[in-house]
Amino acid sequence: MSWLDEVNWDANGLIPVIAQAHDTGKVLMFAWMNRDALAQTEQTNEAVYWSRSRQKLWHKGEESGHTQKVHEIRLDCDEDVILLRVEQVGGIACHTGRHNCFFKKLDNQSWLIDQPVLKDPKEIYHE
Repeated sequence: MSWLDEVNWDANGLIPVIAQAHDTGKVLMFAWMNRDALAQTEQTNEAVYWSRSRQKLWHKGEESGHTQKVHEIRLDCDEDVILLRVEQVGGIACHTGRHNCFFKKLDNQSWLIDQPVLKDPKEIYHE
């Protein structure tokens, strides 16, 4: 049995993934992986995800240069969530140009943005 067979994939062949900064423990982002994405992540030591909107593999940073160097891959107790402990190259994990994707905080029943944009997305992504 392969280590990939021990993962509890959902009905679509996916597993949720949390990317966490290996040095600070800060949660950077949430994404999905399929079997190929997880295998490539393990082989390359760089995060590869499955884009549900584009229906294709997505090597984190392939366009922006903000790759994630993987220090550790962990599987939770139910074997249905992956935790990646990563080094976020360039310090920007979010496509909005922020350090992480969780920049909105509920404050008095309103979503408050409490993190600055580090780099304008127009300077990162060239469509």
